[in-house]
Amino acid sequence: MSRDDGDDGNTGYGRRAFTRSKAHFADRITADGRDGWPVEAGRYRLVVSRACPWASRSLVSRRLLGLEDALSLAVADPIQDDRSWRFTLDEDGRDPVLGIRFLSEAYDRRENDYPGGVSVPAVVDVPSGQLVTNDYQQLTLDLATEWTALHRDGAPDLYPDARRDEIDEVMADVYEDVNNGVYRAGFATGQEEYEAACAGVFRRLELLSGRLERQRYLVGDTITEADIRLFTTLVRFDAVYHGHFKCNRWKLTENQVLWAYVRDLFQTPGFGDTVDFDHIKRHYYQVHTGINPTRVVPLGPDLSGWPAPHHREELGGRPFGDGTPPGPVRVEERIPAAHTP
Repeated sequence: MSRDDGDDGNTGYGRRAFTRSKAHFADRITADGRDGWPVEAGRYRLVVSRACPWASRSLVSRRLLGLEDALSLAVADPIQDDRSWRFTLDEDGRDPVLGIRFLSEAYDRRENDYPGGVSVPAVVDVPSGQLVTNDYQQLTLDLATEWTALHRDGAPDLYPDARRDEIDEVMADVYEDVNNGVYRAGFATGQEEYEAACAGVFRRLELLSGRLERQRYLVGDTITEADIRLFTTLVRFDAVYHGHFKCNRWKLTENQVLWAYVRDLFQTPGFGDTVDFDHIKRHYYQVHTGINPTRVVPLGPDLSGWPAPHHREELGGRPFGDGTPPGPVRVEERIPAAHTP
């Protein structure tokens, strides 16, 4: 999510159609350190907003892979100001590890006059205080494949080599029509542009519903990166995309297959325990003043249905493959009870 346009992950909108640019800082943290950033326990800090679907991918991956000890976490306030994502949730408004008040300070230590704004997720090198990467597309793939030496015992294989071509194909369609499609609809400045984007969202959701009617997960019989990327949009759908972004042909709760699928994931350790509905709603409705100038946050939707039985286990599948569920959420990372079902 980027502050410059009050939106997520390096974006632009205005008179022209909504566009999302590539991450400017695309360095990778790898096992061999070929970009100058080797995988090293305790060296890096992951900065996220729980409001942001792109950042939420990394939250889920980090939990599933058991990287909490290796990669520390900073959670920004869901409401930014003109100086970017801020650490007002921490004591004295300063991140306790990086010692900064705004994420822009880590960006500035890396480069001045950088394009694209200040976005999350971001990984910061703790010793230097410099930003390493804000490449939200590559980050979680690297957590799954480059950080394996630091994975917990029983960590699932989220990007299995034998399935990568299929996973990549599914993720490309999900990104174009769903992850990014809701934004193209929400920030459309013309009727035709909006209608095309909105139609694309629901066309893809119908196709995904047909796929998931026959199988528990998107690719194979275990959770993969593809499920993580779809989940972070679906979990926000009724809360913000249906009303705020005008993707309102139907609610997710009205689609029997997708509603059961997203509840199945939500109830899986590592997914729902990273979701903060209060942060999600306050960010979208209070930051996107071009869409919601009153900044009024709606009371709904009713969240009580999220823990309801989904019966997706009847389709078979093994959520973690040959692995095991992650352990309990750390006390300091738990979502407040009032912010979750």
